[in-house]
Amino acid sequence: MDETQLLNIVKSYFKEKIFENHKKNVLENHSKLKSYKINPILVKYLSKILEDDFTPLGIAKALYYPRVLGTSINTSFGTRIQNMFVELGLANGSLIKGMDIEFIDKIDNRKKWCQLKSGPNTINSEDVNPLLKKFSTVANLARTNSINLNNSDLILGVLYGEESQLSQHYKRIDEKHPVIIGKEFWHRLTGYPNFYQKLVRELDILILSLGNEDFFKRGYMALAKEIESSSSFDFS
Repeated sequence: MDETQLLNIVKSYFKEKIFENHKKNVLENHSKLKSYKINPILVKYLSKILEDDFTPLGIAKALYYPRVLGTSINTSFGTRIQNMFVELGLANGSLIKGMDIEFIDKIDNRKKWCQLKSGPNTINSEDVNPLLKKFSTVANLARTNSINLNNSDLILGVLYGEESQLSQHYKRIDEKHPVIIGKEFWHRLTGYPNFYQKLVRELDILILSLGNEDFFKRGYMALAKEIESSSSFDFS
């Protein structure tokens, strides 16, 4: 398929599998009290910050905001994109433990074994050695099976951002195996040099056109109503 067709397909995937699915989860899961593990001390403090009182609405917001605006969508983002690459035939799921996808690099035409990460600051210092160990295991396995593979064929692909934004943890990995980020990663995967920038622009337009349906407020109001009738809290 050509670049425009691929852009449209990827844009539709983002809308349906990431944005719309997030809205669905908000109303089906995150607005339910049973989906939260509650710290009774902190939740009172956070309620006071948000509503200047210990109230069902304050507790609902204290639980709901970080889940809906942070944890839930950020956690699923990388997995969704990985699945998209496979479903669209841009890559194959890797059969080697520790690698996420395998694909033919459209720049050097070599097969790449890739571990995927979302952004330039999404690993910690304690993640570095386990990631390097995964790469070493794959390299040793390749030698054992006489697979034509060198260090530059084992890559860490970062879905968004720029090279200048990479954390020191990524730079430590890059000393042994390439860390490919943003524009270059999408170029190697799709074959289109400016695909990443065009996708970002298309997604900006899409996001501004999305309907809100007031789903966000509906979610925390439903949660507040459940909290109000729960025996776990005493508002007297």
